[in-house]
Amino acid sequence: MTRHSDYIECNIVKVTKPSSRIDQRKAELRREIIDTAFDCFAEKGYHATGIADIATRLGIGHGTFYRYFANKRDIIDHVIDEVSGRIFGALDQNMEPESTATIEEYGDLIDRISDSLGRVVREDPRAAHLLLFHTTGIDDELTERVYGLIDATEILMTRYLEHGVRIGYLRADIDTVNTAKAALGMIVAGLIAGMRTPDPASMSVYSHAVRRLFIDGVRTAAR
Repeated sequence: MTRHSDYIECNIVKVTKPSSRIDQRKAELRREIIDTAFDCFAEKGYHATGIADIATRLGIGHGTFYRYFANKRDIIDHVIDEVSGRIFGALDQNMEPESTATIEEYGDLIDRISDSLGRVVREDPRAAHLLLFHTTGIDDELTERVYGLIDATEILMTRYLEHGVRIGYLRADIDTVNTAKAALGMIVAGLIAGMRTPDPASMSVYSHAVRRLFIDGVRTAAR
């Protein structure tokens, strides 16, 4: 199991399979409440969204909401679980650092990661918008959760670099930890660009530029 898989196991609530039609309907309504809250938080921000906004948009009473969630803060954790699951799901698709043995395979790995994260943004722009612009201003506990997500991603990217150095297709003198931080910064910039211009062609051009910048900067000199 990978480290990012470990993060998912520890930080994302698992949903059990409904055992009856009534349980299934409850699970569906719970999912609808979370999804509606996701919309409201992404559009208006956490602090500007009230329980009434969520209930009214979904067409349910306040009492129905409170049967599923204690308060607005309770539901944001479930929203973050959703965002985290999508991001790490994208990173967990046959993207083990140890799978690469050459600089060409490493470049292909970067392309797959970029494509997968790009699909996350294109399929649901709310995910990146919520994570980048709303979550860290709610409270200290939630901020630490987001920092944990960032840390886990940096650890994974550091492993990619360390593996390349060991194999020999990346330069031996690179600072793997801080280079991983810089690489994550490029990914975040790409997510923001994708939100502003949700066009696959533009995202592809950006990804190609990052690929050249990143690989040419860390690869060993051609012999």
